[in-house]
Amino acid sequence: MKTITSKLTADQAVERLTAAVAEVNLRVVAHINGQANAAKMGKTVPADQILEIFRPDFAVRVWAACKAAGHDIPLRIHVYEEDDQTRVACRMPSDTFKPFASAGLDAIAAELDPLFEQILATVKDD
Repeated sequence: MKTITSKLTADQAVERLTAAVAEVNLRVVAHINGQANAAKMGKTVPADQILEIFRPDFAVRVWAACKAAGHDIPLRIHVYEEDDQTRVACRMPSDTFKPFASAGLDAIAAELDPLFEQILATVKDD
C-alpha cells in the first residue's frame, strides 16, 4: 500500500486526483464520499472518500488475462483524514494483480503503475 500524507484538505486532494485521472486518460468510475454519506445519517466523521479508477479497455484486458482478477477492478484511491492530516492511500496495480501470478496482468500493471504514480504525485507536498 502506498500512502502519502498531504497538506491539502481531503476535498482539495480529491479535486486534484480527479483532474489527474483525466489527464492520464483513465476514468473515475465511482466517487464514494463516506463523510457525506455519514452526514445523511446525522453522523459526523472525518473525511473519508474513495475514487474508483479504471477504463473499459483495461477491464477487457484484465478479464482476458485472468477472469478472477475482475473482482479487484476498478482500482481504488482512498482519501481520508487521520490525526488531523490528509492521507492518500492506494494499492498499486502491480500489488493488486500480483497474487494472480499472471503474465498478462503483470503487463497491464506495468502500464498502469506509472499512471497511478503520476496521479498520486499531484497530492504530494512540494
